[in-house]
Amino acid sequence: MTAQLQVSLKLLLPLLAAILAVSPLAVDMYLSAMPTLAEHLNTPMSMVQNSLSVYLLGYALGLILFGPMADKYSRRKLVLLGLGGFCIASLLLPMVSNIEQFLSVRFMQAFISSAATVVVPGAVREYYGKDTAKGLSYVSMIMMLAPMIAPSIGSVLLLAHSWQLIFYVLAAYSFIVFLLVMKYLPDASDIDIITGEKKPVKVQLSFVQRYKIVLGNGEARLDLISSMMISLAFFTYITAIPFVYLKVFSVSEYTFSLLFALNVLALMAAHFINTRFVVAKGSRTMLRFALILATLAASALALVNLLQLPLIYTVVSIFPLMGSISMIAVNSDALILTKFPENSGTVTAVIGTLRWGLGAFAGPILAFYYDGSAKPFALLMFFAVLVVLCCQLITWSNSKNSKNILKGKFQ
Repeated sequence: MTAQLQVSLKLLLPLLAAILAVSPLAVDMYLSAMPTLAEHLNTPMSMVQNSLSVYLLGYALGLILFGPMADKYSRRKLVLLGLGGFCIASLLLPMVSNIEQFLSVRFMQAFISSAATVVVPGAVREYYGKDTAKGLSYVSMIMMLAPMIAPSIGSVLLLAHSWQLIFYVLAAYSFIVFLLVMKYLPDASDIDIITGEKKPVKVQLSFVQRYKIVLGNGEARLDLISSMMISLAFFTYITAIPFVYLKVFSVSEYTFSLLFALNVLALMAAHFINTRFVVAKGSRTMLRFALILATLAASALALVNLLQLPLIYTVVSIFPLMGSISMIAVNSDALILTKFPENSGTVTAVIGTLRWGLGAFAGPILAFYYDGSAKPFALLMFFAVLVVLCCQLITWSNSKNSKNILKGKFQ
């Protein structure tokens, strides 16, 4: 085994998390700077908010291209391409002079960054095998440090200098990770990470063939829909929460960053709990447990906002909701990934494209139902969780029927 392949998971997992953190940093770090950015570019706040949807759309389209490439070409080279492109785009963003230029560069920043992040779930699946959900939870738990501190970092950079400094810092971060990847990330395309032996030559499939394999699997479809809808709930939160906290409840930027960090803490706690129990209980059981909690919390969030209760009720409702939806996401992804060991890049592309693509609609949906309150935000999150509940009830029913059929055959 080469020295490069003798890198322990203790180093690889934080490195993979650092790669995956690029997107949440890009999404969350400039949230508090949105009003300043709108003023600087002389554009309505709604246009700056739509930059989130543009980013999600660019990321989703990038996954369509780079996902199958991750199954065919060097993962390491794709990561370097994605990080390098992200760094260049981040350096260009402070130079824009109007909102059209800002949206265009944000689209390209997201599109190219997907080349780096698309390889991470497949790499985790390769390292952890049947315990993929545990590995994904570890990576997600470490990665969650990024969105936890990103709004606070953005606020500090905004107060210290300007909104432009936020994107220069993003460029510096991606460049540092780029250097770490060059030195420490093994290329798992041809070599088995655990044994160091050369893998059997893979059957070369076209993009279309790879997508047909994944999308043609009936068992995975309901979990894909669950992943999509829980993503809609998550990006509804990301898109709306600056408006809900800063405008509806009139909290300060500092309080906003604390409340945002509190909810990221819920995400991290959920991932930690998942790592403790998922091996013994299984991903399906953990998903169902989280779904029960999500249904209760989403119902509470909808109710307290329909009744227009004080801020504390919204905060208390969101905390368990964010934790539970993160647990649903990681376990649904693991259930899908383990079904396609030879097409992990394509699976990641399908999951990511559907997830980020649907997430891109959060902004327009919220804008369409805008009424100056937090009701559209709360009701959209409730609707998304309700669809996941329906999908998992169908899965449970199908599983029960299959067991009854098998039981009848052996009697």
